[in-house]
Amino acid sequence: MIMEDKQIDMDELFMRRCIQLATLAGGYNAPNPRVGAVIVYQGKIIGEGYHQRYGEGHAEVNAVASVPKDLLPCLPNATIYVTLEPCFHYGKTPPCVDLILQHNIGRVVIACTDPFEKVGGRSLVKLKEHGVEVRRGVLEAEAAHLVRRFFTTVQKKRPYVVLKYAQSKDGFIGVPNEEIPISNALSKRLTHQWRGEETAILVGTNTALVDDPQLNNRLGGGRNPLRLVLDRSLRLPRTLQLFDGCLETWVFTAETAHPKWDGVRFVTLNFKQPIVPQLLAYLQKEKIQSLLVEGGAQLLQSFIDSGSWDEARVFTSKAILGAGVQAPQVKNYESVETVPLADNSLTTYWQKH
Repeated sequence: MIMEDKQIDMDELFMRRCIQLATLAGGYNAPNPRVGAVIVYQGKIIGEGYHQRYGEGHAEVNAVASVPKDLLPCLPNATIYVTLEPCFHYGKTPPCVDLILQHNIGRVVIACTDPFEKVGGRSLVKLKEHGVEVRRGVLEAEAAHLVRRFFTTVQKKRPYVVLKYAQSKDGFIGVPNEEIPISNALSKRLTHQWRGEETAILVGTNTALVDDPQLNNRLGGGRNPLRLVLDRSLRLPRTLQLFDGCLETWVFTAETAHPKWDGVRFVTLNFKQPIVPQLLAYLQKEKIQSLLVEGGAQLLQSFIDSGSWDEARVFTSKAILGAGVQAPQVKNYESVETVPLADNSLTTYWQKH
């Protein structure tokens, strides 16, 4: 029993390293999940890797490739740890389960089973049929949180939705038709980091007109999201920074006749019907894995009211506006966490499931 407890502790130790590796992808892997892998022989890591970019080698491929040639004969007596069940099907790359069998790796430890219909536990069955020792469920909750965007697209058939806004102490997000800075420099830097983690970012017409945002990741040091804006009657001028051609922008409109602007895609939706489900259905079809919604209040509230959100991240400053645009009202959440950010605070709400 003592030896078994030690083995469990070691499995968790190496799985935690897998999770650390998986976080390094920084969103470049989307729409694939973030996955990390570690290969261990006699208690030491001899290879590790993570899925770095969509269309390139998966975590298991990179981990095996990193094993020194003189240690390759050790793989039959090694354990590979992976945060998500190895893929079973051919996609952009061959099945990772076949790679494991090809190298005769003797033991496989995973955190989560892959819910994707082409996998769904089949890799685990195949490994066991070939005599490989398999263990699943190690740090499952932590690993599932890491791949929550992927799980949402598979299970809910929509992108993972993060709502973000800043409000004053008395519950206002701004003044009509006027740009009022509320969040501090630290909050702004954190927002840019989030932009690098999500596939796309969305604002409404008024936010685009009043703030003229770039919606890029200038401060986060990572990738830029796809820019999205709602513009029912196509009244946004070509001179806005959203249409500067530096990044791709999609405009969702009720109009059927569209101008031809470089770097801009126009998409017609039925604005007489609820927009959120139409928008999310289109993004799901286009393999947009996650969406950061940055405003305004009406747009944010429409996601909340429809239940089509997963996280709400709310900055609150010490400023008192006294009047203005009322902040959205988050509801139907199952947990909440608040942390200080200098003279701001950040509250994160998690949607009730």
